[in-house]
Amino acid sequence: MSSSTRYITSMGELSRKDNSLIFRNDKGHKYIPIEGVKVIYCLNEVSINSKLLDFLARNKIIVHFFNYYGYYSGTFYPKEAYISGKVTIAQVKKFEENRLEIAKAIVKGIGINIYEVLYHYYKHGYKELKPLLNWLNKETGIILNKLDNIKQVLYLEGSIWKRFYETFPIYLPEDFMFNKRVKRPPDNPMNALISFGNSMLYTKVISQLYKTHLNQGISYLHEPFESRFSLSLDISEVFKPVIVYKTIFELVNNKKIQVNKHFEKQLNYCLLNENGRKIFIENFEKRLESSFEHSKLKRKVTYNTAIKLEGYKLIKNLVEGEKFIPFNLKEKI
Repeated sequence: MSSSTRYITSMGELSRKDNSLIFRNDKGHKYIPIEGVKVIYCLNEVSINSKLLDFLARNKIIVHFFNYYGYYSGTFYPKEAYISGKVTIAQVKKFEENRLEIAKAIVKGIGINIYEVLYHYYKHGYKELKPLLNWLNKETGIILNKLDNIKQVLYLEGSIWKRFYETFPIYLPEDFMFNKRVKRPPDNPMNALISFGNSMLYTKVISQLYKTHLNQGISYLHEPFESRFSLSLDISEVFKPVIVYKTIFELVNNKKIQVNKHFEKQLNYCLLNENGRKIFIENFEKRLESSFEHSKLKRKVTYNTAIKLEGYKLIKNLVEGEKFIPFNLKEKI
């Protein structure tokens, strides 16, 4: 797990102590050295005060908050250090004049990465996947080229995800089957895993785009008013198959996460329990920090760094007109 990221999983109070951080609860206290820390996750009810926020802001530390049930609540975002009027103007211009170009590229990227994830199972004997693989490989690009508005692009995106979910019974155990995607609240173990994983990825993208000149409020696939960080929603979509779903499939198929051990189930919702969240985070971080040979840079980079590079690619499109091609799991670029 990256030493620049700290996770707080218990209820308690986080405060400043001299030039460091201290976490207190009824079990005692623990010092958290500030050196090297970039991001803090509060995955339970954690009390803070304005003195702490000022200290975190001066050290440019981002804090992501989740509530007791594991829902993402929000982010403390230090004053932006990489503001660029030139990039912001270019982002707005692209949105007004050719938003579709970026939105289509993102949806194409989702399809390509889902194809690559499913092809792994096809190679291992799950031949029932062939019709969907053919559709993703041959038809979605043709359909995208014919679309002329955002609603149509979003509809195609929804169809890609729906067909992807419909493949789960082919290669996942029966315990993790589900009928449809249910978010608030998730109603079964698979929906709980997807919701938590998507929230974690979203916060990772927020943290990485913070290091670029991009304005996270100006997005292309999602409507800008959907979220303060709607651009992070856009970029997250491409990485979901790569990070979130590959993590989930590995945990489920290897029985590292089990229905009877790692979930809290009530009448109308189902959530990962504290131990389940710890297991998911450990494997999620491991995947993010795993490295690959980048085809263009000709050096090893982690998937976490690839998220930041996605931001740089978008800036090159906006400022220099270079074609935006989202991260491609097969090509590693």
